Amino acid sequence: MRIARFASFGIPHEVTDCVEADDVGAPLDDEVVVEVEAFPINPVDLLTIAGDYATKPALPAIPGSEGVGCIIGVGTDVSNVVPGDRVILMGRDNWMQQRKVKHHQVLKVPHGVDVLQLAMLKINPATAWLMLHQYETLKSGDWLIQDAANSGVGHNIIRLAKTSGICTVNVVRRDALIEPLKVIGADVVVVDGDDLPERVKSATDNAKIRLAVDAVAGDICMRLADCLADGATIVNYGLLSGKPCMLRSDQTIFHGITLTGFWLAKALPKMSFDDITALYGQLAARIGDGSLHVDIEKTYPIEDIKTALAHAERSGRSGKILVTPNGALPAQDHA
Repeated sequence: MRIARFASFGIPHEVTDCVEADDVGAPLDDEVVVEVEAFPINPVDLLTIAGDYATKPALPAIPGSEGVGCIIGVGTDVSNVVPGDRVILMGRDNWMQQRKVKHHQVLKVPHGVDVLQLAMLKINPATAWLMLHQYETLKSGDWLIQDAANSGVGHNIIRLAKTSGICTVNVVRRDALIEPLKVIGADVVVVDGDDLPERVKSATDNAKIRLAVDAVAGDICMRLADCLADGATIVNYGLLSGKPCMLRSDQTIFHGITLTGFWLAKALPKMSFDDITALYGQLAARIGDGSLHVDIEKTYPIEDIKTALAHAERSGRSGKILVTPNGALPAQDHA
């Protein structure tokens, strides 16, 4: 069996290799074996390999925050899935051809839905949905603002907001990103700058924006806060700038702006299994009907993991990079 593995922290495409490993073996009574069909390369994976994430695995380590595959073996005590079921992997260490896990670490997803899109279901769609609904009660016609709008989470926020009639202001770093985001449903797209609050107020007719979603941190938080109504919330879920989130005292004291953080790894354990199942069932259905979709730039075999990682490390990509560890998928399994 082939796996992707890194033995030291560093530049991902330099320290990660495709190596041969022992087969996972037969499942124990409470285990399942999954043949992994696809996994994406996410920022969290790159940060983990670089040693810059919140947690550091023991080395050598297998990366992989997401993955989708088919059940090929179940233990005698397993009743939630059967061989042939398609599932997403809810744990980590998924960059391999086969994965053996406890039965509660997989969630069944439907057949007949694009497998490559399902491979990206666990993190970005759930992060977008929970940030949209946990902090402010937004209804049709309300506005939110987000930075890093061209990211995977950003695309999901635009599409999920659109289905609920919520309007989005989307902050990007370059003009070339404006039209692609409008095509997928963004209402307003603006390039970041010192006069961002004035341009946002003009574009939204001084709308009272109560939610900002931030993946960048640093001083953009102050510009986002100046776009918001009194008492609004900024939800930070990323650290793309590498700087601390910044707010002025007048924004917190006089305007009551709240800054909080979101991490899916902490959010999911607070939810019941039934609620988690319902959340992902709803999101998978939206992938199925086309209302959720993330562009894919290229797929690679696991043998080319170094090339895939180097591609994922580039800026200015037009879509996600995925790996299909057991070979290219049949045409009927992806769009």
